[in-house]
Amino acid sequence: MIILGVDPGVASIGYGIIEKKGNKINFITCGLISTDKEKSIEERLSKIYNKVSLFIKKFNVEVMAVEKLFFNKNVKTVMSVGEARGVILLAGFKHKVQIFEYTPLQVKIALTGYGRAEKLQIGKMVKMLLNLKQIPKPDDVGDALAIALCHASSERTLSLKKV
Repeated sequence: MIILGVDPGVASIGYGIIEKKGNKINFITCGLISTDKEKSIEERLSKIYNKVSLFIKKFNVEVMAVEKLFFNKNVKTVMSVGEARGVILLAGFKHKVQIFEYTPLQVKIALTGYGRAEKLQIGKMVKMLLNLKQIPKPDDVGDALAIALCHASSERTLSLKKV
């Protein structure tokens, strides 16, 4: 199963692609989708949609794991991230990819067993679980890989619930 993890945003969107074969998890790729703040929101959202669609097709993504939006005091930030999440979810839907959403708390518990884990702890777990040479940077990229790993670890539980 090919899993695309996405840490949504408007200026920078982290993505991480992993493969799960049985109990083995392999790193495929990761990076950032960056948008130009000088461009219109429509152009920025279009770029996000097109890039996510490209990754889905190029890597034959079967599942997309996206971070759930959590409350933020800055309403403008919440609105723009919500718009970005919308086009990310639309890309998955249009390409018939299964979509799962996880809160930061769920990701932290899945990776470390502790809901108040710090970014460094999450980064170290991502590095270890994917056998990487270093902690993925910037944080958006590490978070996207953590979200994909969260789904990979939750997938067994989800499949058991379907029976």
